[in-house]
Amino acid sequence: MNRLYHVPLSPFCRKVRLSLAEKKIEVELVEERYWEPTAEFRRRNPAEKVPVLKLDGKLMSESAAICEYLEETHPEPPLMPKSAEERYEVRRLVAWFDDKFHNEVTSKLLYERVNKKVMKLGYPDSRNVKFGAQKIKYHLDYMGWLLEQRRWLAGNSMTLADFAAAAHLSSLDYISDVDWNRNQNVRDWYAKIKSRPAFRSILADQVPGFPPPPHYADLDF
Repeated sequence: MNRLYHVPLSPFCRKVRLSLAEKKIEVELVEERYWEPTAEFRRRNPAEKVPVLKLDGKLMSESAAICEYLEETHPEPPLMPKSAEERYEVRRLVAWFDDKFHNEVTSKLLYERVNKKVMKLGYPDSRNVKFGAQKIKYHLDYMGWLLEQRRWLAGNSMTLADFAAAAHLSSLDYISDVDWNRNQNVRDWYAKIKSRPAFRSILADQVPGFPPPPHYADLDF
């Protein structure tokens, strides 16, 4: 059986979930408490990280590598453009969200507000939360600037770059940390991607002790 070992609010897991769902690859979702690694989990991924995908008998880790593998083995519908220049732009933006956005925003807001409590690591660091809340404004403005010139983040077609961004923002939206009124272009973009069938399981996520806000699953938010 195909399985994805994941954590519901992990943006890296969500990016893979979105890619799988868009390509209509069915998997069983298995929640993995990676901060309490077992010998079995270490065998699946010695790096002790999620996501880990078991697909057709193969075990794969690292979200970027998994998504590229899915694109090569299940090319329809495509999430990467045809030209080298366009593929570069997608990869650049995926790295932007998984590196810069993650370090400046996701790790400062989601990890402080949720992960620390779940992992019993103490209380949120208010300095980190304040830093993340300030930095997300810059990223939303940058996304808005991109969307002034393009239909989607990396060009005129939806790509893996959109899923990477939506994975991070949806995780933050679960805890009401995205100001959707800051930029209309970003709000319209998220409404489009949030309405895709691939997003349904993401919007159905429930984390014990952290109920989502009413607008989280509302397609007309």
